[in-house]
Amino acid sequence: VQLQAYGGGLVQAGGSLRLSCAASGLTFSSYNMGWFRQAPGKEREFAAAISGSGGRTYYADSVKGRFTISRDNAKNTVYLQMNSLKPEDTAVYYCAADRSWSAMVNINGLDYWGKGTQVTVSS
Repeated sequence: VQLQAYGGGLVQAGGSLRLSCAASGLTFSSYNMGWFRQAPGKEREFAAAISGSGGRTYYADSVKGRFTISRDNAKNTVYLQMNSLKPEDTAVYYCAADRSWSAMVNINGLDYWGKGTQVTVSS
């Protein structure tokens, strides 16, 4: 199984970025997908999750209303649209896959992780 996240970069505060995570080697629609982030010196934290069908989403309070998670099961890809970015959103962003919804939102022993992509928001 491979999860490849991409789309990070440097953006000014108030700007937008869209992250993508391409999955291979798994039955994509059977997995909940999530985005997580880790800032320097901090623990990895949950950002957003989406169910296998795409019908259920969940967001951390810190990103609610600014970030939108979506998926295209035909392309085996999950997205994170990030708007109104703030300097505190600066982090390495990771995607992950798991069959358990509770494990996903609680970052509890997730099945698969991708390598991260750096997002830097300048003030």
